[in-house]
Amino acid sequence: MTRIVQAIAGQRHGGAEAFFERLAGALHEAGETQRLLIRRDAARAARLGRAGIEVIELPFAGRLDLRTRPMFRRAVAAFGPEVVLTWMSRATAACPRGAFVHVARLGGYYDLKYYRACDHLIANTRDIAAWITHAGWPQARVHYVPNFVALETVPALPRAAFGTPDDVPLALALGRLHPSKGFDVLIEAVALVPRLHLWLAGAGTEETALVARIKALGLDTRVTLLGWREDTASLYAAADMLVSSSRLEPLGNVVIEAWAARLPVVATATSGPRALIRDGENGLLVPIEDADSLAAALRRLADDRALRDALAAAGHASYAAEYSAAQVVPRYRELLAAVKR
Repeated sequence: MTRIVQAIAGQRHGGAEAFFERLAGALHEAGETQRLLIRRDAARAARLGRAGIEVIELPFAGRLDLRTRPMFRRAVAAFGPEVVLTWMSRATAACPRGAFVHVARLGGYYDLKYYRACDHLIANTRDIAAWITHAGWPQARVHYVPNFVALETVPALPRAAFGTPDDVPLALALGRLHPSKGFDVLIEAVALVPRLHLWLAGAGTEETALVARIKALGLDTRVTLLGWREDTASLYAAADMLVSSSRLEPLGNVVIEAWAARLPVVATATSGPRALIRDGENGLLVPIEDADSLAAALRRLADDRALRDALAAAGHASYAAEYSAAQVVPRYRELLAAVKR
C-alpha cells in the first residue's frame, strides 16, 4: 500500500475533475490510504467524503492567493505521504517540496515550466507522453497511464422527456460549450441529415451563439440543449450514437465512455480520438471542422443499424482491453508503489 496525497485545483465540471473523483474512489476501494486536497467545492467534498476519503478544501485562488501554499504544506506535513499526485498546473505549482515523491498527471499539452520540480509525470495519452519526452524529460520519468470510465447500468432516459420521437436516429454530444468542442460545426452537420436528432449536454460560454445558430437553421425540434448533466449513463442508454466534433481534443474521454456504453462513435481526427479509433473498425473518424464529412458519417450510422452494432461491439472490446477500471487502477497502483521506492 502507498500513502498518497492527491491535489487538484479543478473547476466544478470537467473531464479531468470527474476522472479525479473516479480514481480517488477506486484507489480507496483498493485499500490505498489517501488524503485529497481540492479547490473549495462543497458538493465534490461531500461526494468524496461519503466514499470514506478524507478531503481538505483549499482556496487555489490564483497569483494573489497567499493562503493555499502554506495550507498545502501543512496538510502534507501532517499526513506524511510517500507520494503526492498533483493534477494539472495550478496544484502542481502549489505543491511544496518534502520527503515524498512528487508525481504530476497531465491530461493535455500544458506548459512544462510548472512541472520542473516533479519527480515523475503521468500522461493520459501516448501522444502527450511522447511530447513530454521530446521536450527533454527522461523517458524513465514519463509514464503513460490512460483514463478509465465506469458507467452504471441504468435505464435509458425517456426520449419523450425532451420531445424526441422514439423512431428517429438520436446522436449524443457532451462537453463544455466552448469553441474548441466544435459544436457549431456539429449543428451545421445535423442540418444536413434529415430525421437525425441531437442531444447536446453541456454548459459554457458558447450557449447563446449555439442557440442562435439552431434557430437560424430551423433545428429547434431536432437539436436539444440539455444543460450540464450528471446522469450521463442514462443519456448514453437513450442514444443511437456518440459524436465528438472537437477542434482540439487531447484525449476524448467521451469516446471511451461511449465504448463502455456500447455506443458507436463518430469523432473528428483530433489527437485524442485519432489515437483511440481505428477508422471503420471501432469508430468513424472525419476531418476537423468539416460539416459535410461529419454529416456523411452521421448519415451512414443513422441509415445502417448493422454498422452501428459492429462499431459498438468493437468499441466495447477496445474499452475492456485497455480503458476499464480493471485494467487502469492496477497500473496506477503499481506505478505509485514503484516510484515511492
